[in-house]
Amino acid sequence: MNDQRPPVYVVDDDQDIRTSLSRGLGQRGFDVECFASAAEFLDAYDGEQAACLILDYGMPEMNGLELQALLTRRDLPLAVIFITGHGGVPESVQAMKGGAVDFLEKPFRQSVLVERIEAAFDIARAHQSARGLRNDIHTRIGRLTAREKEIVDHILAHPAEASSKDIANSLGISPRTIDHHRARILEKLQVRSVVELVDLVGKLKQSEPGRT
Repeated sequence: MNDQRPPVYVVDDDQDIRTSLSRGLGQRGFDVECFASAAEFLDAYDGEQAACLILDYGMPEMNGLELQALLTRRDLPLAVIFITGHGGVPESVQAMKGGAVDFLEKPFRQSVLVERIEAAFDIARAHQSARGLRNDIHTRIGRLTAREKEIVDHILAHPAEASSKDIANSLGISPRTIDHHRARILEKLQVRSVVELVDLVGKLKQSEPGRT
Protein backbone atom coordinates (compact mmCIF):
# COMPACT_ATOMS: atom_id res chain seq x y z
CA MET A 1 0.00 0.00 0.00
CA ASN A 2 1.32 3.46 -0.83
CA ASP A 3 1.34 6.50 1.43
CA GLN A 4 -1.29 8.40 -0.52
CA ARG A 5 -4.46 9.29 1.30
CA PRO A 6 -7.40 7.08 0.33
CA PRO A 7 -10.18 8.65 -1.73
CA VAL A 8 -13.30 10.19 -0.26
CA TYR A 9 -16.57 9.11 -1.87
CA VAL A 10 -19.65 11.27 -1.39
CA VAL A 11 -23.05 9.68 -1.99
CA ASP A 12 -25.87 12.22 -1.72
CA ASP A 13 -28.88 12.93 -3.94
CA ASP A 14 -28.58 16.67 -3.27
CA GLN A 15 -26.48 18.32 -5.99
CA ASP A 16 -25.71 21.34 -3.82
CA ILE A 17 -24.33 19.14 -1.05
CA ARG A 18 -22.20 17.18 -3.50
CA THR A 19 -20.82 20.37 -5.02
CA SER A 20 -20.12 21.95 -1.64
CA LEU A 21 -18.36 18.90 -0.23
CA SER A 22 -16.38 18.27 -3.39
CA ARG A 23 -15.15 21.86 -3.51
CA GLY A 24 -14.46 22.24 0.21
CA LEU A 25 -12.71 18.91 0.69
CA GLY A 26 -10.86 19.26 -2.59
CA GLN A 27 -9.40 22.53 -1.37
CA ARG A 28 -8.11 20.68 1.68
CA GLY A 29 -6.25 18.20 -0.50
CA PHE A 30 -8.70 15.30 -0.49
CA ASP A 31 -9.36 13.21 -3.59
CA VAL A 32 -13.16 13.44 -3.80
CA GLU A 33 -15.58 11.63 -6.08
CA CYS A 34 -19.33 12.23 -5.91
CA PHE A 35 -22.35 10.06 -6.70
CA ALA A 36 -26.05 10.92 -6.80
CA SER A 37 -27.31 7.53 -5.64
CA ALA A 38 -26.30 4.27 -3.98
CA ALA A 39 -26.69 2.43 -7.29
CA GLU A 40 -24.39 4.88 -9.05
CA PHE A 41 -21.74 4.40 -6.38
CA LEU A 42 -22.00 0.60 -6.46
CA ASP A 43 -21.58 0.60 -10.22
CA ALA A 44 -18.35 2.62 -9.96
CA TYR A 45 -16.63 1.25 -6.84
CA ASP A 46 -14.26 -1.67 -7.48
CA GLY A 47 -14.50 -3.11 -3.96
CA GLU A 48 -10.73 -3.10 -3.41
CA GLN A 49 -9.76 0.50 -2.61
CA ALA A 50 -9.71 1.52 1.05
CA ALA A 51 -11.78 4.69 1.28
CA CYS A 52 -13.96 6.99 3.34
CA LEU A 53 -17.60 7.02 2.31
CA ILE A 54 -19.61 10.14 3.19
CA LEU A 55 -23.14 8.89 2.96
CA ASP A 56 -26.49 10.68 3.04
CA TYR A 57 -29.09 8.90 5.12
CA GLY A 58 -32.28 10.05 3.38
CA MET A 59 -31.92 8.97 -0.26
CA PRO A 60 -34.68 7.49 -2.46
CA GLU A 61 -34.61 3.86 -3.66
CA MET A 62 -31.73 2.63 -1.47
CA ASN A 63 -31.19 4.82 1.59
CA GLY A 64 -27.93 5.23 3.46
CA LEU A 65 -28.56 2.59 6.10
CA GLU A 66 -29.49 0.05 3.44
CA LEU A 67 -26.31 0.79 1.51
CA GLN A 68 -24.26 0.53 4.70
CA ALA A 69 -25.75 -2.89 5.43
CA LEU A 70 -24.99 -4.06 1.89
CA LEU A 71 -21.38 -2.88 2.09
CA THR A 72 -20.94 -4.63 5.43
CA ARG A 73 -22.24 -7.92 4.01
CA ARG A 74 -19.76 -7.61 1.14
CA ASP A 75 -16.89 -6.99 3.59
CA LEU A 76 -15.62 -3.94 1.70
CA PRO A 77 -12.76 -1.75 3.02
CA LEU A 78 -14.88 1.36 3.52
CA ALA A 79 -15.41 3.50 6.61
CA VAL A 80 -18.76 5.31 6.58
CA ILE A 81 -19.60 8.79 7.83
CA PHE A 82 -23.30 9.57 7.70
CA ILE A 83 -24.60 13.05 6.96
CA THR A 84 -28.29 13.80 7.23
CA GLY A 85 -30.94 16.45 7.50
CA HIS A 86 -33.70 13.96 8.26
CA GLY A 87 -32.46 11.18 10.52
CA GLY A 88 -33.16 10.95 14.22
CA VAL A 89 -31.91 9.01 17.21
CA PRO A 90 -33.05 5.54 16.02
CA GLU A 91 -31.30 6.02 12.67
CA SER A 92 -28.10 7.28 14.25
CA VAL A 93 -28.05 4.37 16.70
CA GLN A 94 -28.52 1.89 13.85
CA ALA A 95 -25.78 3.55 11.83
CA MET A 96 -23.31 3.46 14.72
CA LYS A 97 -24.16 -0.16 15.52
CA GLY A 98 -23.43 -0.88 11.87
CA GLY A 99 -19.93 0.48 12.31
CA ALA A 100 -20.31 4.08 11.12
CA VAL A 101 -17.53 6.46 12.14
CA ASP A 102 -20.07 9.21 12.90
CA PHE A 103 -23.57 10.47 12.16
CA LEU A 104 -23.45 14.20 11.43
CA GLU A 105 -26.55 16.37 11.13
CA LYS A 106 -26.63 19.06 8.44
CA PRO A 107 -25.41 21.72 8.70
CA PHE A 108 -22.10 20.66 10.23
CA ARG A 109 -18.70 22.31 10.48
CA GLN A 110 -16.31 21.16 7.80
CA SER A 111 -13.49 21.02 10.35
CA VAL A 112 -15.46 18.35 12.23
CA LEU A 113 -15.98 16.39 9.02
CA VAL A 114 -12.29 16.57 8.15
CA GLU A 115 -11.38 15.19 11.57
CA ARG A 116 -13.78 12.30 11.11
CA ILE A 117 -12.48 11.61 7.59
CA GLU A 118 -8.95 11.18 8.95
CA ALA A 119 -10.30 8.70 11.51
CA ALA A 120 -12.21 6.92 8.73
CA PHE A 121 -9.00 6.50 6.73
CA ASP A 122 -7.36 4.66 9.64
CA ILE A 123 -10.38 2.37 10.00
CA ALA A 124 -10.61 1.66 6.28
CA ARG A 125 -6.90 0.83 6.03
CA ALA A 126 -7.15 -1.52 9.02
CA HIS A 127 -10.18 -3.19 7.44
CA GLN A 128 -8.34 -3.62 4.16
CA SER A 129 -5.33 -5.12 5.95
CA ALA A 130 -7.48 -7.53 7.96
CA ARG A 131 -9.36 -8.60 4.85
CA GLY A 132 -6.07 -9.26 3.06
CA LEU A 133 -4.89 -11.40 5.96
CA ARG A 134 -8.16 -13.36 5.97
CA ASN A 135 -7.98 -13.98 2.24
CA ASP A 136 -4.38 -15.17 2.50
CA ILE A 137 -5.13 -17.60 5.32
CA HIS A 138 -8.27 -18.90 3.60
CA THR A 139 -6.20 -19.50 0.46
CA ARG A 140 -3.69 -21.55 2.45
CA ILE A 141 -6.42 -23.56 4.16
CA GLY A 142 -8.06 -24.19 0.79
CA ARG A 143 -4.96 -26.14 -0.30
CA LEU A 144 -5.60 -28.84 2.32
CA THR A 145 -7.18 -32.16 1.44
CA ALA A 146 -10.24 -33.42 3.33
CA ARG A 147 -8.04 -35.68 5.49
CA GLU A 148 -5.59 -32.86 6.21
CA LYS A 149 -8.46 -30.59 7.28
CA GLU A 150 -9.70 -33.38 9.56
CA ILE A 151 -6.28 -33.53 11.21
CA VAL A 152 -6.16 -29.74 11.58
CA ASP A 153 -9.64 -29.77 13.13
CA HIS A 154 -8.47 -32.39 15.65
CA ILE A 155 -5.39 -30.33 16.55
CA LEU A 156 -7.49 -27.19 17.07
CA ALA A 157 -10.13 -29.03 19.12
CA HIS A 158 -7.60 -31.00 21.20
CA PRO A 159 -4.31 -29.04 21.32
CA ALA A 160 -3.12 -31.11 24.29
CA GLU A 161 -3.57 -34.29 22.22
CA ALA A 162 -1.77 -33.19 19.06
CA SER A 163 0.93 -35.84 18.86
CA SER A 164 0.89 -38.15 15.85
CA LYS A 165 0.01 -41.05 18.13
CA ASP A 166 -2.94 -39.18 19.70
CA ILE A 167 -4.30 -38.11 16.31
CA ALA A 168 -3.78 -41.60 14.87
CA ASN A 169 -5.72 -43.19 17.71
CA SER A 170 -8.55 -40.70 17.26
CA LEU A 171 -8.81 -41.08 13.48
CA GLY A 172 -8.02 -44.79 13.27
CA ILE A 173 -4.95 -44.52 11.04
CA SER A 174 -1.25 -45.11 11.60
CA PRO A 175 1.07 -42.56 13.27
CA ARG A 176 3.37 -42.76 10.24
CA THR A 177 0.50 -41.66 8.01
CA ILE A 178 -0.21 -38.80 10.39
CA ASP A 179 3.46 -37.77 10.21
CA HIS A 180 3.18 -37.61 6.42
CA HIS A 181 0.00 -35.55 6.56
CA ARG A 182 1.44 -33.26 9.24
CA ALA A 183 4.43 -32.41 7.06
CA ARG A 184 2.15 -31.60 4.14
CA ILE A 185 -0.13 -29.49 6.37
CA LEU A 186 2.75 -27.39 7.67
CA GLU A 187 4.06 -26.91 4.15
CA LYS A 188 0.69 -25.86 2.71
CA LEU A 189 -0.12 -23.52 5.60
CA GLN A 190 3.42 -22.08 5.53
CA VAL A 191 3.99 -22.66 9.24
CA ARG A 192 6.78 -24.53 11.01
CA SER A 193 4.99 -26.10 13.96
CA VAL A 194 1.65 -26.93 15.53
CA VAL A 195 2.04 -23.84 17.72
CA GLU A 196 2.32 -21.65 14.62
CA LEU A 197 -0.67 -23.46 13.09
CA VAL A 198 -2.82 -22.65 16.11
CA ASP A 199 -1.55 -19.05 16.04
CA LEU A 200 -2.46 -18.78 12.34
CA VAL A 201 -6.04 -19.82 12.99
CA GLY A 202 -6.15 -17.42 15.92
CA LYS A 203 -5.12 -14.58 13.60
CA LEU A 204 -7.89 -15.60 11.20
CA LYS A 205 -10.51 -15.40 13.95
CA GLN A 206 -9.18 -12.05 15.19
CA SER A 207 -9.35 -10.58 11.68
CA GLU A 208 -12.99 -11.51 11.15
CA PRO A 209 -15.39 -8.54 10.84
CA GLY A 210 -16.42 -7.20 14.20
CA ARG A 211 -13.34 -8.61 15.94
CA THR A 212 -10.96 -5.68 15.51
